[in-house]
Amino acid sequence: MTQVIGLISGTSVDGIDAALVDISGTGFDLQVELVAGATYPYQDDLRERILAVCAGEAISMTELAELDDAIAIAFAQAAQNIQSDRQPATLIGSHGQTVYHRPPHSQGLDKTQFLGYTLQLGRGAVIAQFTSITTVSNFRVADIAAGGQGAPLVPPVDAALFSHPQEARCIQNIGGIGNLTYLPPRRDHWLEKIRGWDTGPGNSLLDLAVNYLTNGTKTYDENGSWAASGTPCHALVEHWLQQEYFHLPPPKSTGRELFGVDYLQECIKDAESYQLNSADLLATLTELTAASIVHNYRTFLPEMPQKVFLCGGGSHNLYLKNRLQQLLETVPVLTTDEVGFSADFKEAIAFAVLAYWRQLDFPGNLPTVTGASQRVLLGEINFRQ
Repeated sequence: MTQVIGLISGTSVDGIDAALVDISGTGFDLQVELVAGATYPYQDDLRERILAVCAGEAISMTELAELDDAIAIAFAQAAQNIQSDRQPATLIGSHGQTVYHRPPHSQGLDKTQFLGYTLQLGRGAVIAQFTSITTVSNFRVADIAAGGQGAPLVPPVDAALFSHPQEARCIQNIGGIGNLTYLPPRRDHWLEKIRGWDTGPGNSLLDLAVNYLTNGTKTYDENGSWAASGTPCHALVEHWLQQEYFHLPPPKSTGRELFGVDYLQECIKDAESYQLNSADLLATLTELTAASIVHNYRTFLPEMPQKVFLCGGGSHNLYLKNRLQQLLETVPVLTTDEVGFSADFKEAIAFAVLAYWRQLDFPGNLPTVTGASQRVLLGEINFRQ
């Protein structure tokens, strides 16, 4: 049994999710138990700096280095706090904080643009030094170097934790960005049939809209209650669904670079002619998240799943969950809590598993998901000096 800490802050930049996990086994035959999970919010000024960089604000190299260090220290403190008085973990898997993600370009003659580019701040070497625990970080770059999207990386872990011998399942994460893992029944050649990609906006537009509509006094719509009091404009949703990303075939990935502040402003401008109030706008943006997820299922999956399991912050949005259930009709929409894995900390658990795999020299990506040319080891191992 190996005790591992998984750390991640997603595109919503809410804070650092930390999971202390006991792991044993090899390959996809793992036993994983969550010992403790907690979310540690960023300090307000640090969160504002991160969001500014994510929105494209220019900073100097000195400021970039300082931001990288500040995020790493925040991650290291989260790792220390999650252990509390327990026996120290022997390994940390840290995703870091994504501040830029550019998927690979597959067309055109400019080969310098063929590979994708991704940047996660909060370098593992600082975390390892601060905590005295071996830290695996920078997981995405190896997949990108192999021609992949570098995202999503969680589907192989979902395969180990959630696959079922008879059921086809979708694990739907709803963070700032939504992403899915399609798991066929766990039978012969099942790994070759696993699929996964980013479906589009999750909470990103909703959180930005709440911040905009409340002049910064609120950051999210708790339980989706504000949106639930409005009426979605379906004509507007249909217009937004014409966005090119929704029609790109997988593998594909996206982020705030597309579904961020500028996109929200376009949505608000589009909504002006419909004279929507604030609740109607939130209901319509929520409908876009739900409809884009279902559009991805119906358009790109080899078959509809028999069950859908939600995780991430969006799993708490009861209005969004209800809209997904309505659109998916007879397909049950559940959460990963109902199969034994915390919906809040499932992504952090995944990076603990990816670090565990890296220590065992077990490849952590799936080419059928990311489009990489081959399976590769993910993550750089940082030892305390």
